[in-house]
Amino acid sequence: MIIRHVPVEYCAQNWHLVEPFIAEAHKWGYGDYSVEQIKVFVMTGQWILLVVMNDNVVHGALTVSFINYPNDRIGFVTAIGGKLLTDADNFEQLKKIFRSYGANKIQAVSRESVARLWKQKLGFNNRAIFVEADI
Repeated sequence: MIIRHVPVEYCAQNWHLVEPFIAEAHKWGYGDYSVEQIKVFVMTGQWILLVVMNDNVVHGALTVSFINYPNDRIGFVTAIGGKLLTDADNFEQLKKIFRSYGANKIQAVSRESVARLWKQKLGFNNRAIFVEADI
């Protein structure tokens, strides 16, 4: 598997290949974004689109935003679907891409089952539990 960044100028032509993966990820989301809003963030270059491919077949996709803090630049996974991070080689490729954008940390919000998997296979740590209330 190869993970590749899709330059913003090619996102529109390739969206139909990644939309099923993004839509599947969206089912597990928290309603912060619709699939259409995710597409807008990607198409306008506010988020980047990465694809996981093998023999020119897309097997997964993820979208990423970047957050700057005083001591860190975070690559925040905003949506992820398909066969992606459970493989150490794929994760190394992903880290290299994030570093090329200046990130020194990766963050994501995940279900407990995914968090356990990433902790076991990839060395992720639970930093906090994300909570929220409407006001």
